[in-house]
Amino acid sequence: MSGSAQVPIDGRRSGDRAVAAEHAIGRLLIAMTYVAVGLLVVGVVLMIADGISPLSVGPGLDLGSLGGQLLALDPAAFLWLGLLVVVATPIGRVVVAGVAYARQADWLMVAISLGILAIIAIGVAGALTVTV
Repeated sequence: MSGSAQVPIDGRRSGDRAVAAEHAIGRLLIAMTYVAVGLLVVGVVLMIADGISPLSVGPGLDLGSLGGQLLALDPAAFLWLGLLVVVATPIGRVVVAGVAYARQADWLMVAISLGILAIIAIGVAGALTVTV
């Protein structure tokens, strides 16, 4: 049996774990894409129902009132939430990949994932400080 591959305690080889992680990432991306498209479609339908032109200037994003606006079926709230999900999708992919790499003890890739998240955070922080 010296030529056989050793199976870890959890019964999965690292290649099996990598494939499972890729499947989880794929399911996450698909689910987030469906949610984003659904929210954007609801927002557009509500805009049409309210007679709002898609070319008109919309309200700015106010995260504090987003929940109330969603309950009030405000079209802009659905559009903003859909856009936020679109932006969060690749970030979610990096987070899930980082967790998968950590479970595989691939510390270089964990560090790269954290570096990517740090760059995104710096970009968001920089954008929040800019006034238009």
